Amino acid sequence: MNQPNRRKFLVGAAALGAASALPALSGKELDSSHKLVHHVFFWLKRPDSQADLQLLLEGIRGLARIPSVKGLHVGVPASTEKREVVDNSFSASEILFFDSVEGQDAYQVHPLHKEFVEKYSHLWDKVVVYDAISV
Repeated sequence: MNQPNRRKFLVGAAALGAASALPALSGKELDSSHKLVHHVFFWLKRPDSQADLQLLLEGIRGLARIPSVKGLHVGVPASTEKREVVDNSFSASEILFFDSVEGQDAYQVHPLHKEFVEKYSHLWDKVVVYDAISV
């Protein structure tokens, strides 16, 4: 198989696999009606600690129990092609889906979110958040 065709095949296979896994990862159906995406990147204080990573991932998964969270994707850096525009220096990430800004606001003050920050913030050195609204 030549290089361009191989790349197309691999990209297609990866996209198909990722798409089929999303609902299973979240326990909540994901669809295009969710208007706000809250993407959070975490850098662990001890990036080589698998125990710390597993603990953080467990905590992130618990955020799906907050009623205004309509979907959740939990991830770690993918071993994709190294390019200038790709930053895979983070330890873990979460993408939360909300129906509205109000839903995300409710999430921020929900007791489970506050408990998550209190219980797990000792693990991370840095957090970066990107919020995006559908257009």
